[in-house]
Amino acid sequence: MKRVLVLALAATAFIASAQTYPGTKPISFVVPFAAGGPTDRVARDLAEAMRKTMGGSANFVVENVNGAGGTIGSTKVAKAAPDGHTLLLWHIGMASTPGLYRKLQYKPLEDFEYLGMINDVPMTLIGKPQLAANTYRDFENYIRTHSASLNIAHAGLGSASHLCGLMWQAAVNAKEPMTTIPFSGTAPAMTALIGGQVDIMCDQTTNTTQQIESGRVKAFAVTTPARLSSHKLLKDYPSLQEMGLKNFNLTIWHGLYAPKGTPAPILKQLNDALKLALKDPEFIKKQEGLGAVVVTDKRMEPAGHKAFVAAEIAKLKPAIEAAGKFAD
Repeated sequence: MKRVLVLALAATAFIASAQTYPGTKPISFVVPFAAGGPTDRVARDLAEAMRKTMGGSANFVVENVNGAGGTIGSTKVAKAAPDGHTLLLWHIGMASTPGLYRKLQYKPLEDFEYLGMINDVPMTLIGKPQLAANTYRDFENYIRTHSASLNIAHAGLGSASHLCGLMWQAAVNAKEPMTTIPFSGTAPAMTALIGGQVDIMCDQTTNTTQQIESGRVKAFAVTTPARLSSHKLLKDYPSLQEMGLKNFNLTIWHGLYAPKGTPAPILKQLNDALKLALKDPEFIKKQEGLGAVVVTDKRMEPAGHKAFVAAEIAKLKPAIEAAGKFAD
């Protein structure tokens, strides 16, 4: 009888919190990477858009919890109180970490409530300004003969840049792996590339577009199946498939998640606010300026996004395992 009473009181509390949500308590977007990186930029733009779609009453904050390729921040959200005030904004790492880590403290498909997908983001293969190549073909030939003496930067194990570099090296079939230089985030990795301390990086257009436009880095190709014909800056760069890397298609995406057990009314309110934010012209314009495409299909819905992530896990895990020799 006592247990029934406790459960009833807990249910009543959840219903009451859902009815008054979000109240005065801030909603935290946990970004599992350092401030200033591409995922951080998406989070801050989305926080502003969702604040507007929730009538301006919600107070959103972005909390950067960096480390272990995004798994520290995601673990924090998986174990957070399921009250709608701690959310995870993460990218393809939700699907790639099961292939990159032998042990995770959470299960991507079981320990989160899926709120919806935000955008698709192409990747760009870029090099330091001094690199002795100007076209992708020259670049690839250079890599094939100099891979042992070159290094490739990434933003940490499990980051989008790490995943892209790993899969590209495997696809191009370099004789020897390049030396991998991990950084604590995308911003310091990009700084090192611009300064010539590292040779190559593959990263999201949300982080590379401005650097390519300013001439601080050299761009060679995009990772989408076809050229980005609608992008004013990147439309002239070939896709890796076009350059002979059969079936190479790596698009980074971002999604929004809540801890498992978050009440259904709160999940609905958040999903409704997210879908409205994705139609906000200002948010769309900001994303397009970064080379990202805002999602408009069924992946906006929790079930559609979860099915997509499940398919991504199934696709990426064997690809990561096949590229194992480049994963140091």
